[in-house]
Amino acid sequence: MFAVLKTGGKQYKVQSGDVLRVEKLAAEAGETVQFNEILMVDGQVGTPTVEGAAVQATVIDQIKGDKVIHFVKRRRKHSSQRTKGHRQQLTLLRVTEILASGAAATGVKAAIGSGSVSGAAVAATEPKAAKAEAPAEAAAPAGDDLKKLPGVGPAMEKKLHEAGITRFAQIAAWTDEQAAAMDSRLGLKGKIVNDGWVALAKDLAKKA
Repeated sequence: MFAVLKTGGKQYKVQSGDVLRVEKLAAEAGETVQFNEILMVDGQVGTPTVEGAAVQATVIDQIKGDKVIHFVKRRRKHSSQRTKGHRQQLTLLRVTEILASGAAATGVKAAIGSGSVSGAAVAATEPKAAKAEAPAEAAAPAGDDLKKLPGVGPAMEKKLHEAGITRFAQIAAWTDEQAAAMDSRLGLKGKIVNDGWVALAKDLAKKA
């Protein structure tokens, strides 16, 4: 049985026992990987791939290809040429098995890496990741609705919360000195005393 697989933008006709050099895969020597982009297997042509088909192979080693040299020459500048060398990262592997069907049930690691199988092929063999749960909204500070006090809106209520005041009972317990100190801290210019916050807070605390 033979198959035609695709990896790294190239196609390879393989059969069991063949040794291949393909573009580097994310695998270590001794690991078994599975190619899931199979264009043809045992005469069956895919559209574009054969569903359920796969090729399994054992990684022999991670190697480098032959050195490729090219020259860079600058126009109109004499004696200004440079030599560049490059060695392609490759994976050496041996084909161990060709599957005409049942690829999804093997549990073998998909052959992925630089220039390897497409994301769609990997997704077909890997379990779908659970959707990340949205972070819970920050809970509103526990306490009474201080906006019931005269002259207290959302902005002033926030300032009171920042000062540690969240309940009517706290305001009801203020002494004259404490009320004056809070009035000065919040820049209310006598509003706490003039609007009778302490007396009103006592009534609201009983109803809360």
